[in-house]
Parts: sequence; C-alpha cells; structure tokens
Amino acid sequence: MKKTLIILAIMVIVAIGLYFVFKNLLKKESLSEDQGLETETFQEEEVSPVEETSTEEQENKTETIIGKSVQGLDIIAYHYGSGEKEILFIGGIHGGYAWNTALLSYNIMDYLKANSDTIPENIRLTVIPVLNPDGLKKVVGVDGRFSQSDVLASQELKVSGRFNANKVDINRNFDCEWKSVGVWQNTSVSGGTKPFSEPESTAIRDYVQKQKPVAVVSFDSAAGGVFSSNCNGEAIMPDTKSIANAYAKASGYKAYDDFKFYELSGDMIDWFAKNKIPAISVLLTNHEDTEWAKNLAGIKALLEYYAE
Repeated sequence: MKKTLIILAIMVIVAIGLYFVFKNLLKKESLSEDQGLETETFQEEEVSPVEETSTEEQENKTETIIGKSVQGLDIIAYHYGSGEKEILFIGGIHGGYAWNTALLSYNIMDYLKANSDTIPENIRLTVIPVLNPDGLKKVVGVDGRFSQSDVLASQELKVSGRFNANKVDINRNFDCEWKSVGVWQNTSVSGGTKPFSEPESTAIRDYVQKQKPVAVVSFDSAAGGVFSSNCNGEAIMPDTKSIANAYAKASGYKAYDDFKFYELSGDMIDWFAKNKIPAISVLLTNHEDTEWAKNLAGIKALLEYYAE
C-alpha cells in the first residue's frame, strides 16, 4: 500500500511538471507568431512610401504647361539653365499672322539645347514659343512644332489667325490703358470684355506674377525695330532702356522709345512695365523671315547684360 501511494505521488508530480513545460512552450510559440506579424506589417509600410516631387526636381523641370487656349491647346514654357535670374522670351502672340515669331522662338530653343554652356550660371532662360496656339494652328494646320513649308494659308486666313478663337486680339487684352475696342493699323479690333478676359493673357499674367522674371522679350512682326515698354506715359525704366539699346546695337535693329505708328491699348509689354518688369518688343522686319543671325546677336547681348 505504501509503495502504491509513493508511485501515485511521483506520477502526479511528473504530470504537473509536464503541464507547466507544455504551457511555457505554447506561450513562447504564441509570442513568436505575434512578433512575426508585427515585423511583417512594418516591412509592408517601409516598401510602400508616399511618392513626392522634391523641390530640386521642380526647379529642374524643362517645360511647364502654363495654361490652355480657348480651344484647349497647351501653352507651354520651356526652360534652359538653372540660375536665379529668369529671362522670358515670348513668341506667337499674334498666332498665324506672325507665324515667323513662333518659328524664331523654336530656333532659339534649338540653339539653347545645343549650346547650354552659353547660358550664364546665374541665368534661367524660358521660352514660350506660341502664346496664341489657336491662331497659329488655324494658319499652319498643326499643333506645336511646324516648319515654314506648313504655311500655305491665304493672306485673309493669316489675318484671321492674328486673333484667338474668341476673335480677341490678345495683345489688346492686358491691364494697361485697356479698351474693349482697340486699334490695329487702321482697323478696330476686340480687346475682350475686360482685361485678362482671355485664357491666353491670363496664363502669361499668372506665370509672370509667380516667377517674377528680371526681363521679358516679346517677338512680333513686322516693323523692324526694338521697342521699349511703358504704361500710362510714365518714364521708361533704366533697365528697359539699357536692354533695348543693347539688343538693338548687337542685332542692327533700330531702337525706339515708344510705338507711335498707331494707338496702343491693353498691350502686353506695357503691362510688364506697369508691374516694374523690364520688357522690350522685338518686331521682325517682315512676316516671313526669322532674321536668325540678328536676333541671336541680340540674345547674346542680353545674356551678357544680365550675367554681370
């Protein structure tokens, strides 16, 4: 009897021991599984970060869509160089009527792309080749880059291509001495319902107010000269006069303090002057030639002026 009790006691002790051993093993296994789940969740969060565009990437963008035309075509600004001073070139404000100013702007882009080392370190050049894409497409038949062989339109169609799709002269739609009915040569033209009523002028206004370029050059045709800007008869800013003279001297165009061929209202470069931004208008001699050599010389003179 005594031996039986001893055996039972031993069995009870062994059973209790085995119970605690298995309990601890189960607990460790459970903890291990929980830790594995936590590790797996953490790894999933690490491999799925939120993608963001860095400030440096934004600054190094080579082109920007600054707005849309009446018909929804992109108005694009192309950037060259990375300096703090931005010089802005604008072509094609009068669309198909002055198609050679857009072609000149594309030539400038080709040159800057192939000769980036000519851009001073402190300069960023921006080219908007076509501010009136609807008017240009009406004449050349394509959206974007074109060649002179694409220009097959009649003179009547070219004249109609001067205006945007709302039949507004964009260069009469800016907030400097604006009028709802402006003048072009001896013809009355629409200046829009109010300053910046048109998406094309709004696009350039918003871009300039944000970027604050140190100078603006607008290409137009045809008069064969470099014209300084001013608004409301105020004195021409010294920098405006200096860059007009520098561009004219290098290119061989004549420099003019003012445009006196007929009355201007709502003019773009005069609006720049109103906002204290030096601006000149370079009018090509005719409606066919880009006068590349002359304008390249003027652009180099401008770069030299702002590289100081």
